[in-house]
Amino acid sequence: MSALTPARPGPASSSSPAGRSRTTTSASDGRPPRGGLTPLQRAFGRHPIGVLLALPYAVFLVAVFAYPVVLAAWMSVHDWFFSAPGVEVSHPFVGFENYRQVLTDPQVHQAFLNIGVFLVINVPLTVALALVLAVALNRAARGRTFFRVAFYVPYVTASVALVGVWLFLLGGDGVVNSLLGPLAPDPSWLVNSSLAMPSIAGFVAWKQLGFFVLLYLAALQNVSRDLYEAASMDGAGRVRQFFTVTVPGVRTTTALVVILAVITGANLFTEPYLLTGGGGPDGASTSPVLLMYQLGIEQGNPDTASALGIVLVVVVGLLVLLNRRLLRSES
Repeated sequence: MSALTPARPGPASSSSPAGRSRTTTSASDGRPPRGGLTPLQRAFGRHPIGVLLALPYAVFLVAVFAYPVVLAAWMSVHDWFFSAPGVEVSHPFVGFENYRQVLTDPQVHQAFLNIGVFLVINVPLTVALALVLAVALNRAARGRTFFRVAFYVPYVTASVALVGVWLFLLGGDGVVNSLLGPLAPDPSWLVNSSLAMPSIAGFVAWKQLGFFVLLYLAALQNVSRDLYEAASMDGAGRVRQFFTVTVPGVRTTTALVVILAVITGANLFTEPYLLTGGGGPDGASTSPVLLMYQLGIEQGNPDTASALGIVLVVVVGLLVLLNRRLLRSES
């Protein structure tokens, strides 16, 4: 019924005619019909103020992510080099020549192999430790807050300070070798080509553990207690409840942890730079990002480094898509 149409006599119209005229609007009074959206809401959603609040972050993403990626893609297909400020130089188009150099470089092959070793060790270790510790903390009656803080402290501590601790532990004359005695590896952990990257993977898993424990703790609050009681009535013990109730219940969080751990491994730089003196020994702990720094900054080849960066972005994107595809197929 329109506001311009006279109300019919009867109980319904006589009870609140004014209210009806406010809720049943038409285009003649400039207001949307019931359930409709204004042109502003159709363009920006039901709450346009949300777009306004998100606008600064969108500008931030464009400035620090989109623009550098586009610039790196442009540099990767040009002969680009550093020049003095204010000096105009030409950057001729070279096509995929920089990509050919990157894809045929043995150092790049070694860097991606190293990061593969890192992910194979770091991701399962991170998921297993974070989930087990979260379950233990979730059931702990005392000391839960203390252990939460204790696990989270390495995550918020500067990597330089933590690296000093691990050098003290894993150095040739460190605490670990002193405890192992004749069983200590020779050469020691961080100067051993077979143990350097596994040592870094363990360090990163320990450093990131607090953040992932908090994610799992939040996820465990959404797992129904009824499922545990039903499993207990069926005779399932703690271990079986963990694999049949807890693991499926936090499956979405596990997918998030895996994606974040993969992204962390792809961006690995500080740890090999500080722990192994820049990717040693003999490149056994060099990561793609560390190699980008060496190519672009130390050796003055930013075009080749940009090509390597684009290749790395594509590889990480494919890994994330593969993870999502596997999750969808399982569901």
